[in-house]
Amino acid sequence: MTVSVFDLFKIGVGPSSSHTMGPMTAAWRFADRLAVQGLLQRTSRVTVALYASLALTGKGHATDRAAMIGLAGFLPADVDPDASDLLVAGIEGGAAMMLAGRHPISFQPERDILWLGSERLAYHPNGILFTAYDADGEMLAQRTFFSVGGGFVVDEDEARANQPAEAGPAMPYQYATADELLKLAAEKGLTIAELVMENECALRSPAEVRDGLDRIWAAMDACIERGSRQTGILPGGLNVRRRAARLLAELQAKQERMLTDPLSALDWINLWALAVNEENAAGGKVVTSPTNGAAGIVPAVLRYYDRFCGGTRQGRHTFLLTAAAIGGLYKRNASISAAEVGCQGEVGVACSMAAGGLVAAQGGNNAQIENAAEIGMEHNLGLTCDPIKGLVQIPCIERNAMGAIKAIDAARLALMGDGTHHVSLDRVIETMRRTGADMSERYKETSLGGLAVNLPEC
Repeated sequence: MTVSVFDLFKIGVGPSSSHTMGPMTAAWRFADRLAVQGLLQRTSRVTVALYASLALTGKGHATDRAAMIGLAGFLPADVDPDASDLLVAGIEGGAAMMLAGRHPISFQPERDILWLGSERLAYHPNGILFTAYDADGEMLAQRTFFSVGGGFVVDEDEARANQPAEAGPAMPYQYATADELLKLAAEKGLTIAELVMENECALRSPAEVRDGLDRIWAAMDACIERGSRQTGILPGGLNVRRRAARLLAELQAKQERMLTDPLSALDWINLWALAVNEENAAGGKVVTSPTNGAAGIVPAVLRYYDRFCGGTRQGRHTFLLTAAAIGGLYKRNASISAAEVGCQGEVGVACSMAAGGLVAAQGGNNAQIENAAEIGMEHNLGLTCDPIKGLVQIPCIERNAMGAIKAIDAARLALMGDGTHHVSLDRVIETMRRTGADMSERYKETSLGGLAVNLPEC
């Protein structure tokens, strides 16, 4: 299974790809399934049971809101955050929910959303069970889904068959490991980006691929711009104040003095990463890169390439295509779900993707790209997911800024060499997978350990 760049980079809403976008997609699929099976008009009530990580941190990740929005017929890419606020407020106020966008039912969140705490289903900690009932209380349908990271969702049948989420049609160049990818590219005389481009062109025209990559970058860029101008307190009760707008004003005010500061570029990179993740925390439009919790790293590094490295349209495309190839390897051979492997699966993977993408955009060879991606993850191994109050704010927002800086340093280290190194990308991906398996559940997006419990005064 080779993941498409357009599956890995999804336009959606915050604050979480696995806990917001995934449940929203699952809810939409359940409602749509009811319609396809002719059960929609007979449905009087729907319940939503949330398990393990979804239950333990779902309030802070707006999982309940996401489920309501999805049941009402909306997918993440189509959601207007302001309109969704009104929709949820109406349902919570007693208005009928329009199931699948067209059939009214009574939905009472305090009755119909079941928070099952640490109870876990076997396949994945992000389990969600939907049940539909008729007016007499008889069960009409039931379906379990798993939100497996990055907005990807599998249902119970796909999980039982171990079928990849959104596998899509076959592509001409199939690879399962970084070693296979490098060998295939060498045999065909292609860069990693060129090979991925040929795969994408098996699904759509070259113009459609290029236009799609432009849309991804435009959405990332727009998120940076919006996040750089918003002020106030982020929702959720931690009273975290947005910093990006203030930082932008300070940077603009001292631009001439910054000419003498050799590290001034770091301030801009920090700003861009903070801006994206503050938008994500506020429920704004973001691009999974590969997840929402790590959504600031790739955009910040890509804008660094654009602003500080003489970026071009082709260079941006090369960056995104290469980053997608790297992210796909992690998704296949380890995980991009913090609930499964900790934040090394989100910030660590994003750092690895951005490092490889930046090397490619700057003309590095395939071996240097693989080296940069390996460095990016090697120094994020064991990174835990311990959000305070289950909110994608502390330490998540600053962690994206740090991840972006690490990615740029990893790229620079790789470009200093010829690509020769001791630890392969495949080896570090397997190490990440094993580290995640060994990690205590309390450090995997449950808010039961780490900063989430050791700094309760926050």
